[in-house]
Formats: sequence, structure tokens, C-alpha cells
Amino acid sequence: MRILYTIVLFVMLPFVLLRLLWRSRLAPAYRERWDERFGKVRGPYKQGGLWVHAVSVGEVLAVAPLVRHLIQNHPSLHIHITTTTPTGSAQVQRLFGVEVSHSYAPYDIPLFLMRFLDTLRPKALLMVETEVWPNLLHYARERKVTTLLANARLSARSLRRYQRVESFAQTVFAQIDHVAAQTEADADRLRMIGVNPGAIHVTGSIKFDVDVPASVLEQSEVMRRMWSGRPVWVAGSTHDGEESVILGAHQQLIKEVPDALLVLVPRHPERFDAVGSLAERYDFEVARRSLHDPVTEKTQVYLGDTMGELNVLIGAVNVAFIGGSFAKIGGHNVLEAAAQGIPVIVGPHTFNFELITRQLIQIGGAERVYNAEELAKLLQAWLTDAAARVEVGEAGQKLVADNRGALDKLEKLVEKIIA
Repeated sequence: MRILYTIVLFVMLPFVLLRLLWRSRLAPAYRERWDERFGKVRGPYKQGGLWVHAVSVGEVLAVAPLVRHLIQNHPSLHIHITTTTPTGSAQVQRLFGVEVSHSYAPYDIPLFLMRFLDTLRPKALLMVETEVWPNLLHYARERKVTTLLANARLSARSLRRYQRVESFAQTVFAQIDHVAAQTEADADRLRMIGVNPGAIHVTGSIKFDVDVPASVLEQSEVMRRMWSGRPVWVAGSTHDGEESVILGAHQQLIKEVPDALLVLVPRHPERFDAVGSLAERYDFEVARRSLHDPVTEKTQVYLGDTMGELNVLIGAVNVAFIGGSFAKIGGHNVLEAAAQGIPVIVGPHTFNFELITRQLIQIGGAERVYNAEELAKLLQAWLTDAAARVEVGEAGQKLVADNRGALDKLEKLVEKIIA
């Protein structure tokens, strides 16, 4: 079955490369460093270290505290981080600079993987959340590379997909040496799909171990003063199709709250210009972060068209809508806002963070809406009632505080592996 899977990947490879070219029209970084996707490892690097694979920005941010801990406590341990997206690559370089080495992850094709593994010769591989690749696990085991799936989650929906090829999936998952599962439910589903029960450790979600640096809080305070006391909400990590709902809600909102300001932050940088143009077509007065446009009393939409500043922007507003939840993307991390005491709103689709989102809603730190009208109504209620906002924000902060500790458990597990 793995041979058939590999053949299919070879057949699909030209189309994958064409897709990279297509995406590079708006994001030129997608046409760069292709040799890394074919297994090239750029220097400087050292053999015998830890390979950390994180897909994109969210996974990099999730594993960053662990990487920082390892850098500080194991200075002789070389860490090589791979991502699959340019935004993830930029985040690695922004957070760690030359403290780690970095490249794009090789495609899951034997020739590329063997080239990568024979060059880097890692002692262990840490995969973040859901990165399970058949050939990668096969060749890691063949070369005696210890594997750990960290912050692992497996939804009921994903389990059903794997069960369509159950025999193959069980063979793949059985090759993972250690799994740090987020919940008991995740652990049960991972056992069902083939992970050795003795390999599973329930550690909780490291996303609860949110660290908001003092520098971020200071930048948020500076930006908050820029709003001049206006009621401000952010729509963060938005996807195609969501901005029209968000801008429609903002149109309704300013009829009741005329000085309300929307901070709009698309998920992908190649969409910044298109989203800015869309906001202008809605007849909004738009200011852009990248151009250092001033926020005047006439500004209605502030476009956050820079990378790595979402946490700063979230900390500067009164209410946060988390994108990927109107579109069927599955939502993004709600805890970055909750940790800063910001009330959270999500749309109907949050299956990527279902448990965390449900917990946050149940304790009163967030609410779910289904359309622009509901979004506008809830925004009006929260933006005009400071006491209600404080109550919701404090509930979210308490949830984060009560669930910390997963990072410490994961650190101990990784230290045993690399010892």
C-alpha cells in the first residue's frame, strides 16, 4: 500500500509544483528554495540533533516555547526546524534567527526523504499536532530516528477518514514511538487507528501555555493609544469569503456605534491587497499598517497587512473575532486572545479547535455566531458594555490559567528522548 501511495505522490508532483507557481503570483516566496522541498538541507547545520517539523505559523508558535526551553537548557543540542509554507519559514526566522537551522520540509517521497535524512542524520524527530506522513515514518524508523508526535489531536472526523484505509493507517501510526496527546478522547482515537497504547501520553494542549511577552504588551498599549479611546474589534486570520461577512457586519455595526473601528487581518499575505480593495469597495475609509497610515477619526477599517503582529493587534482591541470559522477551514487558535483577557467570537466552523473552543464558550469566555447580523448584534452589545467585556475576558483568562502545564509535561518527555 505504501508503494501505491508513493506512486500516486510521484504522479501528483508536477501538479503540486504548478500549484506552488500559481500561489507565487501573489506570494513570490512560493517559487523560491524548491531544492529544499526535494531534500536539500541548507547550512549551517549539525548532524545528530533534533528535527522539529511544524507546518506553518500556528504550529511554529505552538512549539516555540518548547524550542526556546531546549535552546536554553540544552545548548549543545542542535535543532533543525522545517515548515511547509513561507509564512511558517518567516516565523521561524523571526523567532529564532541563527539559534536554529531551518529549511522547507522535503516531500514525502523516498528519494527526497533519504537525501534529507542522510544529510541531517537527526537523533529524533518531533512532529507537531497532525503531521503524519507514511514514508517519513518508514525511513525515520529504518534509520533509527526516534519519533514523537507532539500536541497530537485526532478528531472524530479525521478518524473516519483514516478508517477508510484502516489497514494502511494502522501500519503508519504504529511506527510512531511516542505520542503526546492533547486529551483522553484524542488518545482513544489514536489507539483505535493503530498507535501503540504504551506510546501514548496525555499531556494536555500546549496551546494553553500561552506566553505573552512584555514587549507584546507594551506594543499593544502603544497601539491602543493610537485608537484614541474608540471601540475597536479585530477580525484575525481571516480567509477568502469571510471578509465579506465581516465587512457586512461592520456596516451594520457603525449604524449603531458610529465610531467603531475594525482591525482586519487576513491569514495569508498574498491576499492583503485584495482584502484592502474589498474594504474600499464597501465604501470604508481604509488605513494600512504596512504603509504606516495614521488612524484618524474618519478611519473605519485598519488593515493589518504585516506579518507577526496579530498578537499585538489583538491585545490592543476590545473584542476579537477569530477567522477560519465562517469559512469551512475549521477555525484558528482562540487562546491567544483569551490569554490577554479579550472577549472572543467565532463562527460555526471550529472543528480544528473544537474542544478548546467549546470549553471557552461553556465558561463564558466566547460566543458563537452564524451570520453577519448575529456578529453585528454581539459586537454592539460588547463594545457598548465595558463591564460585560471584562467579565467575558476574565473568564477566558481563567480557562487558560487553569489548563496550563502541558508544556512542562512535554518538555520532560522530550528530554527523556534526547537524553
